[in-house]
Amino acid sequence: MILFTSGGLLALLALSIPVGVVLFLLAFGLDAFFSPFPLMRGLGQIVWSSSNSATLIAIPFFVLLGQILVRSGVAQKTYSALEAWFSWLPGGLIHANIATATLFSATSGSSVATAATVASVATPQADRLGYDPKLFSGAIAAGGTLGIMIPPSINLIVYGFLTETSIPQLFLAGLIPGLLLAVLFMIVTAVICALKPSLGGPGVSATWQRRITGLADLIPLLGLFGTIVGTIYAGWATPTEAAAVGVAMAFAIAATQKAITRQMLIESLKGTVKTTAMIMLVVIGAYVLNFVLTAAGVSRALQDFLQGLGWSPLAMLLVIVLIYIVLGFFIETLSLMVATIPIVVPIVVGLGYDPLWFGILMILLVEMALITPPVGLNLYVVQGVRKSGPFTDVMIGAIPYAITMLVMAGLLILFPAIALYLPTHL
Repeated sequence: MILFTSGGLLALLALSIPVGVVLFLLAFGLDAFFSPFPLMRGLGQIVWSSSNSATLIAIPFFVLLGQILVRSGVAQKTYSALEAWFSWLPGGLIHANIATATLFSATSGSSVATAATVASVATPQADRLGYDPKLFSGAIAAGGTLGIMIPPSINLIVYGFLTETSIPQLFLAGLIPGLLLAVLFMIVTAVICALKPSLGGPGVSATWQRRITGLADLIPLLGLFGTIVGTIYAGWATPTEAAAVGVAMAFAIAATQKAITRQMLIESLKGTVKTTAMIMLVVIGAYVLNFVLTAAGVSRALQDFLQGLGWSPLAMLLVIVLIYIVLGFFIETLSLMVATIPIVVPIVVGLGYDPLWFGILMILLVEMALITPPVGLNLYVVQGVRKSGPFTDVMIGAIPYAITMLVMAGLLILFPAIALYLPTHL
């Protein structure tokens, strides 16, 4: 039964079948061969109960929010403002890339949207100033991964829904690790460029007047982030209601930029529908698979098998981490999360680990999948924006940041308080 589940999952994904369909097919197979009851007779009720949740309405709202920000031209002003503050460091504009990705991550909730936005703004600067294309592109791809860690995050919403973990608590737990990872990215960049200055390109100095003036361009995004997160933790709004408020504010920001056009609205809505449809198919498929796994006893059988090995909880956790790293080479981010949550999370909780903490560790490992070939989605996004140069440039440039993520994973395992401090003290 365990071999059927894992082997069937990998085989169906290898056939390039959409992951939402794979999850349904796997559930049908488990029901047909291993369940003593005809579970699929309740398929309609399972699908309805999994999709009839107010929590999930937050997903299209956050997707729409990101679409509006990406298409409204806010990114250019944000990048210019952060460039004035960070480009004097060893590595120059690469730090502005990471800082801009961090700020956009705190509003868009999407790694792909963040990577595409920063790449479109920063790449012309790299070509003009002669930056090394490898490190410059790799930093953009890595910075984009922060979109699924720093709240609000669509992936954290999906994890919270599937594991029945508090989404506001997950948002709190992801804040410090996300910001710490951004700082580590900048430290690694500075060290690399200090050792080999030619990789960083020329530093760009700015007057204090320009820096102070540029802060005005950061106010809209900072205000948007503060409103979304603040209303949730003040108890004034649920994550779904806060997302709706965020969309209204994003429209207001776009209006002040005079960026609201008929074409912009159509493209934003079309992008939202496409992305939301894909996410919901995957989420519903995961819920159906989770139901079948539990009813057929697969999760319990796997947990008993692993516990029978006699390994320590830490050894088991390290094996799970290794599995995620390997699967991340071949499976897309959301697919990797949703396909493994029903199997892995019960095992981790059974080992005595906090599901809140493990959610952040899982998100970090899934972030790595965004910048590891051959399926690293952010690598393709950045390469698509570059439109020149070999794809291997982006791959090589992302390696130092992938290693940094491994270091961050080690810190989370050694010091769980990095993720749990805010949820336990606020």
